[in-house]
Amino acid sequence: MNFIKNIAGKLMAFWAILSFMATFLIIFIPSQLTWLIPDPNGQALFIRISRAWMKVWLLMVGCRYQIRGKENFKKGEAYIVTCNHNSLLDVPLSSPFIVGPNKTIAKSSFAKVPLFGFFYMKGAVLVNRKNDRSRRESYEKMKNVLKAKMHMCIYPEGTRNRSDEPLKKFHDGAFRLSVDTGHSILPAVIFNTKKAVPANKGFYFRPTKIGIHFLPPVSPVGKTTEELKEEIFRITQEHYLKGIDQ
Repeated sequence: MNFIKNIAGKLMAFWAILSFMATFLIIFIPSQLTWLIPDPNGQALFIRISRAWMKVWLLMVGCRYQIRGKENFKKGEAYIVTCNHNSLLDVPLSSPFIVGPNKTIAKSSFAKVPLFGFFYMKGAVLVNRKNDRSRRESYEKMKNVLKAKMHMCIYPEGTRNRSDEPLKKFHDGAFRLSVDTGHSILPAVIFNTKKAVPANKGFYFRPTKIGIHFLPPVSPVGKTTEELKEEIFRITQEHYLKGIDQ
């Protein structure tokens, strides 16, 4: 039985990649035209195109999805949205479904992928984590994203959580950015993406009900970076453990 499940998972992974590429080619030119529109309007249109793409693609790969807490985004406010990170599916589920224009922090190496790199650059602030200058420049770019009234989506665990713990230790970046700029953290909790694309199974995909819950924002006023980080970690972990079977 496990052998059959493994074969089915590999076939689904092949279909997931094939359908991802095919649908990407359809939305590529419209998405690139948004470069011509000044932000935040250009980025807002880019996100709407991305959301439409992901809705279609998730349907094609058999992943039902649930989005909760959109009412926590107050119109006119720019938030630092923090997400837990379990799977390659986290980015398709987070940034496109964040309410309003936003960018995510992402590794600069992916910008080298033909065609997809241009799409990637539009949706992200790129950083080479091994380069101190790149990290400093990306921090200033994230500040500019917030100044432009766009949300900044950050994964404070840094990399995918391959452990058995609900969350990995958070890095300081998102919380230092919040304290420095005064922009509130809006915690987002992603569910079940690890079941769909398990980190320990290699080339594998399993149709699964996935979801993202946007929680009420948390102000940095009167808090240190460490205090804010600990508060968001606690809120995220408690909600993850409470809603893991949803």
